[in-house]
Amino acid sequence: MLDHLIRNATLVDGTGTPSRPADLGIRDGRIAAIAEPGSIQEEARSEEDATGLILAPGFVDPHTHYDAQLFWDPYATPSLNHGVTTVAGGNCGFTLAPLHPDRPEDADYTRRMMSKVEGMALAALEEGVDWSWSTFAEYLDALEGRIAVNAGFMVGHCALRRYVMGPDAVTDRQPTKAELAEIVGLLHDAMDAGAWGFSTTQSSTHSDGDGKPVASRHARPAELLALSKAVGEHEGTQIEAIVAGCLDQFDDDEIDLFVEMSATAGRPLNWNVLTIDAAVPERVPRQLLPSERARKAGGRIVALTMPILTPMNMSLGTFCALNLIPGWGEILSLPVPERITKLRDPDIRTEMLRRANSKEAGVFRRLADFGRYVIGDTYSTANHNLSGRVVNDIAAERGQDPFACLVEICANDDLRTVLWPMPTDNDPASWTLRRETWTHEDVMLGGSDAGAHLDRMCGAPYTTRFLGDCLRGRKLLPLEAAVKMLTDDPAQLFGLRERGRIEEGFHADLVLFDPERIDAGPATLVHDLPGDSPRLDSKAIGIVSVRVNGVETIRNDQITGAVPGTVLRSGRDTRTVSTT
Repeated sequence: MLDHLIRNATLVDGTGTPSRPADLGIRDGRIAAIAEPGSIQEEARSEEDATGLILAPGFVDPHTHYDAQLFWDPYATPSLNHGVTTVAGGNCGFTLAPLHPDRPEDADYTRRMMSKVEGMALAALEEGVDWSWSTFAEYLDALEGRIAVNAGFMVGHCALRRYVMGPDAVTDRQPTKAELAEIVGLLHDAMDAGAWGFSTTQSSTHSDGDGKPVASRHARPAELLALSKAVGEHEGTQIEAIVAGCLDQFDDDEIDLFVEMSATAGRPLNWNVLTIDAAVPERVPRQLLPSERARKAGGRIVALTMPILTPMNMSLGTFCALNLIPGWGEILSLPVPERITKLRDPDIRTEMLRRANSKEAGVFRRLADFGRYVIGDTYSTANHNLSGRVVNDIAAERGQDPFACLVEICANDDLRTVLWPMPTDNDPASWTLRRETWTHEDVMLGGSDAGAHLDRMCGAPYTTRFLGDCLRGRKLLPLEAAVKMLTDDPAQLFGLRERGRIEEGFHADLVLFDPERIDAGPATLVHDLPGDSPRLDSKAIGIVSVRVNGVETIRNDQITGAVPGTVLRSGRDTRTVSTT
């Protein structure tokens, strides 16, 4: 007997082949039968009519930071609501394990680092996670059997270094030969337990809770290559890496490092995020140069890029991307009264604008057109009725320079004003360039950062928003190609066994949606994290049902309460992906 039968669906199976009408039967968490409508005669415990609906594989998000959130939110919201059934965590060099058992202060350090570098609420990290593990194996075991999504995790380089070197991990002291051997040994232990590989960062934007460069930024190439070699000694593993050039354009040393890491491991390396903008036409060819060179060297490098423009709010009062503009961090980290005084100084504003528009600002130059900011939430009577208005319009009415106008608005709110920059790359030429780039063999959709930067951005709905755009918006891709990019492509990169497609015998990770409605609602601020901390959420539109391992987890955007997900472990649940 079947556990569930879906009748009369339009099947988009994840392979890119044309859709077709079909019935689908599920048994014991697997896809037991796929056949022409009306031809499955086996009885089922339950069934539904999916006439007019699309049945697709569950979406795979290749870049998330759900490492902590899964402990207080096993449903990985809002990703699960938007059809994501498998998430990859442990990215950017940051994980919650291993933790040294003799240094309880390391857990506090990790919480403060994650709060700063990944925008996770400190109160949520303190109240929502029990921090009871030491080894990476114990961390994975702590999640097993209690999550609604399938989740695989890289091991963060920063945790490995901190475990072995303690506070010295964030100094220029390099590990001794014995320490390096211990760091590598810890990685082996983690991969033996099922870690997907290792992740690292050398990005200048990544600092810990004390404002110091995170541990992996102090690592030299020899250490990175030793860890890469270890990855190649385990089945079904990967590398994920971030360098400063990921934000704009790689320099030659960064390209050489990526190529050598992937070739040494004999494993794919993915990085994020490739920003596509027709105003900077030289960026995409430069960012794909490592991929070209890696193929010649026996490696493979894959760039992640988002298929939507993810709204991200800003503030002059709290840490955000504006702090990462060269020279801005020193001013925006001052106490609020001093910060306001500095920001009101015309000479200081002129210098800030110069730095924001300079080449060294890289991709953050996109944030420098302050006239295009939309005013969000305000908190003073002086700013009454300004919410939703564009700074350029307000500045014109007041006869002010846009940046000066924005500063005064924010100063009236003691810098609490929420700011929404309008994207500068929402033009037809940029969308044409995106469509061309998405089809490159070394480009993959992803980079949501779901689970991180919770009150600043909400990238999780990229799946539904992208499909809605393909079906009813710009229509840049046919539905079958779009679904493949969200399912089989990432599943193939990670070597997921029997996932990513609708095929008999595969795990029944499934999304049923209405093609006339599929979309994502606007990002809204909610206070539902431990400690009443805020985050941005987005409702899924048109998602009828989500199944993980055959069990329904979402029905009409509502969580069912089931937790059928599994911790995906390298080797058992992933196969080795060839780089040649």
